[in-house]
Amino acid sequence: MKEQNTKNKDFLSGPEILKEMNISWSEKLFKETKDQYNKVSRIIPEIEWPFFAPYIKAINILKKDMNAVILAHNYQTPEIFHCISDIRGDSLQLAKEAGNVDADIILQCGVHFMAETSKLLNMDKTVLIPSMDAGCSLAESITGADVRKIKEENPNIPVVTYVNTSAEVKAESDVCCTSSNALNIVNSLESDEVIFLPDEYLALNVAKETKKKIIMWKGRCEVHEEFTPEEIIEFRENEPGVKVIAHPECSPEVVAQSDFSGSTSAMINWVKDNQPNKVLMVTECSMSDNISVENPNVDFVRPCNLCPHMKTINLENILESLWNKKIEVQVNPEVAIKAKQAIVKMIEL
Repeated sequence: MKEQNTKNKDFLSGPEILKEMNISWSEKLFKETKDQYNKVSRIIPEIEWPFFAPYIKAINILKKDMNAVILAHNYQTPEIFHCISDIRGDSLQLAKEAGNVDADIILQCGVHFMAETSKLLNMDKTVLIPSMDAGCSLAESITGADVRKIKEENPNIPVVTYVNTSAEVKAESDVCCTSSNALNIVNSLESDEVIFLPDEYLALNVAKETKKKIIMWKGRCEVHEEFTPEEIIEFRENEPGVKVIAHPECSPEVVAQSDFSGSTSAMINWVKDNQPNKVLMVTECSMSDNISVENPNVDFVRPCNLCPHMKTINLENILESLWNKKIEVQVNPEVAIKAKQAIVKMIEL
C-alpha cells in the first residue's frame, strides 16, 4: 500500500485545525456534546472529556462538509467507536459496508489491510487512514511471493486467505475469509485440501471443525497469541461463574477453555443475547469497553491485550487526516483487479 507523506508545509496539526475552526472547550460545547458523552460516561472519566469533545465536534462537522464516512473496527477506542464513526463492525461487516458506501471519502479507523480492502472495493473514491503505523502482525507475516511458492509446492489446491493480509497476498488467492466465515468458506470449496493463510491458530481452529486437510502458514496475531489456557483457568478460579468468550485467533488450547468462540461481532452478539452476569472477553482491550457501553448490566473482567497498531489511531490524527486529506491509500490497479475478485467472492459466498 502506498501512502502520501504527511510532512509538508501545508499540513495542519490537530490543535491548528481546532484553532482554524474556532473550536475549543467550553460549557457550551459540553452541552452540545452531552448526549455523546452520556454514551461513554461509564468508560471515559469526565475529566478527559474537555480534550475529546473539541475533536469530536470538529470531526463530525468536517465529515459532513466533505461528504466523508468513517468506518471503525470493533477494536477502536470508545470515543472513536461511539462518538464519530458512521459504520462499525468486524472485518467482514466493514468489507461489506465499504462496497455500499455513498460518499466521496472513506476514512478507515482500522489497520492497513482494512483500508486497502475499502480501496479495493472503491477504486474511484478517496480512502484515508490516519496513521502510517497502523500495521498488523498477521499481514506482515506473509508476502505475495510466499503465496506463489506455497502454490508451486501444492499445485491445484485452492487458497483461502484471511482478510488480515495485504492486497498483494489477496491477489494470489482464490477467496478471502474472516474469522466469522472461515469455516463456511473452507467447506464451500470443492477440494479435499485447502491452503489456509496466514493465521496458524485460526487455521488450527478451523481444522478441528472440518473434514478437509488444511495446509497452513505460521502467522499469528500478536494480541491473541499472548493468551494462555493457564491464564483462563486462573481467571475462572478467581472469578467464580465468569463466562469466557474467545476470538478464534487464540490458540486451540485457549479456545478449548472458553464457553464460546467467534469473531468480534459474534462475541458482541453473544453478550447481547446471553447477558451473562460476568464475562471475560479473550481479545483486544477496547472490545470490552465498547460492548459495556451497550450492556450496562454485564460485568466485564478485563485480562485483555492492547493492539499497538489499532491504538496509533486517535481523534487528533483522524481530524488531521480529514482536514489534510492524508494519508491516502493507493493500490496498484493490476493487483487490485485480482485482489478484489477474492474479496467479492468471499462476500458472495
